[in-house]
Amino acid sequence: MIKRKQDTVLKVTESAQLMDFLISKMGGMAKSSVKQLLGQRRVKVGNAIQTRHDFALKTGDVVTVSSGRGNSQLTHPKLKIVYEDDDLIVVNKQPGLLTVAATPGSSETTAYSILRAYVKKQNARAGIYVVHRLDRETSGLLVFARSEELQHYMREYWRELVQERTYIALAEGVLEPREGKITTWLTEDKRNAVVYSSPVDDGGDIAITNYKTLRVSSQPSVISNQLYSLVELHLETGRTNQIRVHLASKGCPVVGDRKYGHGNESSPIDRLCLHAKVLAFIHPVTEKVVRFESPVPKEFNRVLL
Repeated sequence: MIKRKQDTVLKVTESAQLMDFLISKMGGMAKSSVKQLLGQRRVKVGNAIQTRHDFALKTGDVVTVSSGRGNSQLTHPKLKIVYEDDDLIVVNKQPGLLTVAATPGSSETTAYSILRAYVKKQNARAGIYVVHRLDRETSGLLVFARSEELQHYMREYWRELVQERTYIALAEGVLEPREGKITTWLTEDKRNAVVYSSPVDDGGDIAITNYKTLRVSSQPSVISNQLYSLVELHLETGRTNQIRVHLASKGCPVVGDRKYGHGNESSPIDRLCLHAKVLAFIHPVTEKVVRFESPVPKEFNRVLL
């Protein structure tokens, strides 16, 4: 990558925390000044922007400090950047936000439209490209590519690139057994936007979900008179609405699911309680595994008290 003339490029010769490294290499810069650089997103380790002062540097790492005004920051209540480099942006999406507009030409704010505006502030010619999607009401981790070429590559080899994909759901009732694997064949009715599940091969797409019950509420809810379960789910396949359909097929739909469950009738939380917690994949450029984790929404755990 060609650096701008005003960039300061520093090579790491021994392990250190980023704060200590910058203080030692930047002419005795004060801690407050280093924190300002990090807050302005003007520090990169390799080709990734780094904002953590305690980030652990390894021998051979390259740290780049821009002496310009730095990159614009994304400030939006429903979308937060958790990782950014020259090739990808990983975000944490809040419920209520579509990944991309449902119809062409729609003026609705989406994760895509927010990021598109963000990258164009940095470079008017920059683009952003959707790699995969989350349902509107599902929160958690999403990946976007910075080039159409990378988008096509990641979509084509998504199953091979993804090393871990973990969701957390708050489910109605208690799964039996508490841990296991759900395998069904799913058929999508696009006209009615519904996915149907079959326990036998009926020509649909095979869908496999591994699940594990983490916690069960100690007593039935006063509102619904039923127990709730916090469930961890690992996807072996990534079909449309897979988790929602699979949990409903076990008689334990996701809390707040209007399509496959009971919606907000007696629901303790006014949202679909599904969260994309962990996403690990092989970076298509560096070929190294990168892993991201988003905290479980606090309201999920409060229901179980």
